[in-house]
Amino acid sequence: MAETSPARLLLIEDEPGLVMTLSDRLSAEGYEVQAATDGETGLTRAATEPFEIIVLDGMLPRRDGFDVCRTLRQRGIPTPILMLTARGQVVDRVVGLKLGADDYLTKPFAFAELLVRVKALLRRGPVNRSSTLRIGDLELDRLTQQVKRHGKRIELTAKEYSLLEYLMQNPDRVLSRNMIIEHVWDQSFDGITNIVDVYVRHLRSKIDEGTDHKMIRTVRGTGYMIRSENAA
Repeated sequence: MAETSPARLLLIEDEPGLVMTLSDRLSAEGYEVQAATDGETGLTRAATEPFEIIVLDGMLPRRDGFDVCRTLRQRGIPTPILMLTARGQVVDRVVGLKLGADDYLTKPFAFAELLVRVKALLRRGPVNRSSTLRIGDLELDRLTQQVKRHGKRIELTAKEYSLLEYLMQNPDRVLSRNMIIEHVWDQSFDGITNIVDVYVRHLRSKIDEGTDHKMIRTVRGTGYMIRSENAA
């Protein structure tokens, strides 16, 4: 059996100590790490070389990370981007996501959290980058994290929101309990996948209660799916 090639990760960061530390630790986790220490070089490499994920600092010499992110998306480059920056205000997070970043991690951070987010982005693969997901009369705004159905706002917990977002990213597709566990909880919960059933039940009571079209469906013995109104 052929060995799987390690995921190629581009680290665009100008702090030498952080570059060395992250390169060493990510390499130890099995990633092939390439580094660029300024925005211009990082942009060139990200635009011309194949990478599975980009870890991008927001504050860089020559060209800042926000501009790098915007330019990559304008050029149609879909590589997942995790922005890594000391700018922690909500407005900066919103700007980064609007420009096309997939996730946002504020310095200082724990390496374990960065690793979890990198793995989650790699598992997720290509996604709809629109700031709003819509299926029928159900709407999820990724920037404000507000959810509405029939125009009425629905209050969700953080885990309920993540579960709904994952379902809405995959309409009319059956998602197994293990797939949901790995994406929403970012780890394996062997033997206790019934936690998914509990959260789906809570989410269904908020999304489908009092409506004729029940969107969250159970596929017996397999998992769950969110059903669009025009699905057969």
